[in-house]
Amino acid sequence: MSSPSRPASKLAARDLAELGLMSALMVTTQFALSWLPNVHLTAVLTVVTAVTFGWSALCAVGVYVLVEGLMYGFGVWWFAYLYAWPLLCAAAVLLRRVSPPPLLWAAVTGTHGLLFGAMCALPYVFISGFPAAAAYWVSGIPFDLIHCASNFALTLVLIKPLIAAAQKLYALGRPREAEQ
Repeated sequence: MSSPSRPASKLAARDLAELGLMSALMVTTQFALSWLPNVHLTAVLTVVTAVTFGWSALCAVGVYVLVEGLMYGFGVWWFAYLYAWPLLCAAAVLLRRVSPPPLLWAAVTGTHGLLFGAMCALPYVFISGFPAAAAYWVSGIPFDLIHCASNFALTLVLIKPLIAAAQKLYALGRPREAEQ
């Protein structure tokens, strides 16, 4: 499932364009599904991008996080995005070498969804103290359960075809490794 990736400092124009398209896909699908609480394709698209592009996927995730702030405002919630989404991306990059089955990818994104509220509560520890952060997190647990279940189900169904499609598109027009 993994493909070679260049270091982020040596990205070609084509790589930047493809990473930009992945960011746009993350933002667009998140916005399109925003009427459903905590149901989106961002986690599965982050994994697909990480599996396809390696560490360069952090560029796409960074653009996604920035655009989310521009669209919805840079509130306290946004600071959690600075580490929550790159953390999922890093986990996917590290796991891509072992080519996990769809069930493991679903468990990874489900866990990310379940812990998302706890990650979002961390800034409140510094703003209002631990009791406020705990209250924020506990009040959001029902949404974290939805986030977990939707990430798990969407990843289980979509991960294999999306990775196959992304890698096929990634390989188009690129010289094969043996010819390089």
